[in-house]
Amino acid sequence: MMDNNSAQRLPGPQAGAVKFTMLLAGVVLLLMMVFGFVMRAAQGNLIDLDPAMFYQLLTAHGAGMVGTAGLTGAAILWYFMGRYVPLARGVFWAFLGLFLLGVVLILGAIFIGGYGGAWTFLFPLPANSGGVWGTDAAAAFLLGYVAIGVAFLLLYLEVGRKLIACYGGIGGALAWPLVMGKGTAEDAPPPAVVAAMATTIFNTIGTVVGAAVLASSLVNLYFPEFKVDALLAKNMIYFFGHVFINASIYMAVIAVYEIIPEYTGTPWKTSRVFAVAWSLVLLFVMAVYPHHLLQDTVMPAWSLAMGQIVSYLSGIPLLAVTAFSLIVYLRKANAMRWDLASALLVLGVAGWSVGSVPAIIDGMISVNKVMHNTQWVPGHFHIYLILGEVAMAFGFMMWLIGKPEHKAVGGFNWAAFSAYVLGGTGFTLMFLVSGALSVPRRWAVHAPEWVLQSQIATGFALLVIVGAAMFVLRYLLGLKHSAGR
Repeated sequence: MMDNNSAQRLPGPQAGAVKFTMLLAGVVLLLMMVFGFVMRAAQGNLIDLDPAMFYQLLTAHGAGMVGTAGLTGAAILWYFMGRYVPLARGVFWAFLGLFLLGVVLILGAIFIGGYGGAWTFLFPLPANSGGVWGTDAAAAFLLGYVAIGVAFLLLYLEVGRKLIACYGGIGGALAWPLVMGKGTAEDAPPPAVVAAMATTIFNTIGTVVGAAVLASSLVNLYFPEFKVDALLAKNMIYFFGHVFINASIYMAVIAVYEIIPEYTGTPWKTSRVFAVAWSLVLLFVMAVYPHHLLQDTVMPAWSLAMGQIVSYLSGIPLLAVTAFSLIVYLRKANAMRWDLASALLVLGVAGWSVGSVPAIIDGMISVNKVMHNTQWVPGHFHIYLILGEVAMAFGFMMWLIGKPEHKAVGGFNWAAFSAYVLGGTGFTLMFLVSGALSVPRRWAVHAPEWVLQSQIATGFALLVIVGAAMFVLRYLLGLKHSAGR
């Protein structure tokens, strides 16, 4: 096993490939934010947008944001796991190549083929467009997802097998000996390894399930006599989607475990509570997905009840391994130095934690009946992304180009951070307000009484774009000074 203390001083493998990946991700994130801005402006009657184009943008925005969140999380996981285990260099390039192939197929399906069935590809919608798009467009979209899924499976196979080999099995990498009282915190794997092992397990399972339903849908497109049970397909799709987006956040939080100790001078060690919490996360992330199906009354009652109960319980380990553990860690640290990277990383943990609250509320069956098809739902997952995962990704980018002195947040950096936080807070809050007022989600055209909320949200969206553009510009300018990181 590699010594954890010495590992902390080693640069990640393929730093150049990771930096390039984060640059690509930053540009795509900006483009997806522009798509979101255009949709909100259309809903606010600020611009005219054909409904068919709205749903194409909605599809591209959803698939693009979820996929790019996964890409940034994977880059973070790969970079830091390279400090602890030897990773094959070719695997990351194969991952990136397959990912980009998937992106080309998806964009072609949407903007050439006219596909607008949303990122969730719910069966049988891809095959029943009413003439809006053709079978080949739907197939290209699904094949794009397959390519991205294979990419992630390759990456997880490499990371998983190396962690298992170096830490004495899955249990060793998850710090189960510490949980069982057979080891000490000094002997346990670092927090980043525990997080990486747990994420590798549950997202591998989720991706395999997604691949199975994608393959079934593809066969059904060209051979309609091949029957697919719609309810089973919906369960598999939401299991895959829920696990994938959560894995993106759990991979990104590895950056917090690895980078924040540089700012405090205090090592972040794996405790028994931390290890238990991550083992619970491993189970809850997979068990909680039925809360997406609470309005499907044909679902077994026990599964819907489980969805609600696990929704309550899942917030406990989530908050324990993120917000509470970070607060405790920062209080114990001798000092905390702040710059744009550390501010964004801590913001990411705070945003992720805050975003869990409206998600848990929507996971209540009585609330879900009223709120689920409203803008309350995009409200909570936009908090997860804008103020959570994407903030952590931008924090990692700023750290990659940072200098040892960690300059304080000021001037350009302060303006960028302020615009991003203010815009993200206002934008997501307007989703929640609209949801509380029963404004529906996914509607291209809004009634007059819903327009004001959309107009206000559009203004905040512009602030988010300005802040994000400043981050990407700072990253681009800083790349030439970051050799050797």
